[in-house]
Amino acid sequence: MNPFVVMDCVLLTRMSGLQEAASLRELRERVAVCSENVLYHHFHETLLRPTFDYPDYHNDFAVWAKLHLADPLLAERFGIIDPFSFSSLEELRGVMLEIIDERLNVLSISPTVSRGSEFYFFEADTVVFDTGDRICSPAELAPVVSRMSTGSIFFHFIEAHRREPIDMDDFSAWLIQFGDETSDLRDALQTIDNAFLTLSEMRNEICDRLSAQNP
Repeated sequence: MNPFVVMDCVLLTRMSGLQEAASLRELRERVAVCSENVLYHHFHETLLRPTFDYPDYHNDFAVWAKLHLADPLLAERFGIIDPFSFSSLEELRGVMLEIIDERLNVLSISPTVSRGSEFYFFEADTVVFDTGDRICSPAELAPVVSRMSTGSIFFHFIEAHRREPIDMDDFSAWLIQFGDETSDLRDALQTIDNAFLTLSEMRNEICDRLSAQNP
């Protein structure tokens, strides 16, 4: 059996090249044309920040709507978007545009922000490195996961969904080689709802699910 190779990662964040948005209408214009990497960054990669700007929301659009547009209703609409529920980032983009259009239709003017509070569009490159840790059996998985950095959790449980096999975390993909004996472990990992968890909370959930199947 192939061992599980534990990787870690850090982000190198950079400006996307898009002009910043100073109003809700400008936000809509930028979201309509931004790259998928930009959407991915503002919905997913915020998890790797040491702290959230506004912990009630886990995506940057909701935070901006709440703190700078002063639009709690729009922030709530953005905030409840579960990016993991979409089959593609284009589908996610479409929902974002629908929400913005609905809000603009009921407002007499497009809300604007003060200078310095614009929404800046970022994207990031992921720098991946081998930690040297190896997992050789399913029974070893939970103890090792409990010691993983948040970068490792992000790479193996979030970023993995962008790699083959599509829409599967690395732990589940590795467990497949053990056949039916790990089906319960894989099913348990699939029950984890990533949408509103921090990476530390995800690590705890993964360990709890794995430990429950391997007491």
